[in-house]
Amino acid sequence: MLESFKRLLKGRSDDHDYTAVEAWAKRRSFGFKRVRGETGFVVDGQLEGKPWRLEWGTPQRDYIVGHELRLRMELELPSDAQMLLLSRPLMDALERATFEEFTDNVQTQIGTKAPEEMRWLVMFPKVNLTTLKNLRVRFGAVATTHDAGLAWISGPLAHALEDAATGFLADEPPFVLMTLRGRAYLRMQLATPAVDDVAAALAVFEIAVAQVMLLTGESLGKARDWGHSSATTAWQSIQPDESSGPPKRR
Repeated sequence: MLESFKRLLKGRSDDHDYTAVEAWAKRRSFGFKRVRGETGFVVDGQLEGKPWRLEWGTPQRDYIVGHELRLRMELELPSDAQMLLLSRPLMDALERATFEEFTDNVQTQIGTKAPEEMRWLVMFPKVNLTTLKNLRVRFGAVATTHDAGLAWISGPLAHALEDAATGFLADEPPFVLMTLRGRAYLRMQLATPAVDDVAAALAVFEIAVAQVMLLTGESLGKARDWGHSSATTAWQSIQPDESSGPPKRR
């Protein structure tokens, strides 16, 4: 039994070297810790006084194979501030999967167990990225309103994504940026946590956060009432029949 227990522990060993990531986190005054009993680590930091969390390890989405890098940050955004940007191959794959689920089961609705990334592709209008010619072939996007989604992506975030497309996203891995339930998220497939890739992903995430806060008329330090935001005209609340229950196929 002792030998079996030893083999079990050996099977859970983490052979990855996190020395460079840990040193980078220390230089940036971030918190760093390994995940006990599993492959992975967690980094905690702040952006203008608001905390964010970075994790690398076992994927939480079926469309990510191997290992996943994910970031999240609580921003206290309005509940209807919902936007999604994906790498183009992932968007195409999720659209096919959504269509197959819909037709194979002869359903009129997409199941609630499907991740938001799939349901939003049905629920929200696509953002026309024609004006962003360097991005439109590499990424796709949807949002509660088209203008808000385009405003979020344009400018600094577009430039950051252009750089990422020739850097850590050059191979077009599954990649997602989204705002959901008042939070900002990034998740992507990342086989090995090279410190340059981790740092670059964090930089893109921070720009995405800054842009959505600018768009909503908020500040990172203190959120304002959405109803009095100067950006109200860019957003329209989701109608009751759209927000209650799973979205219908259109």
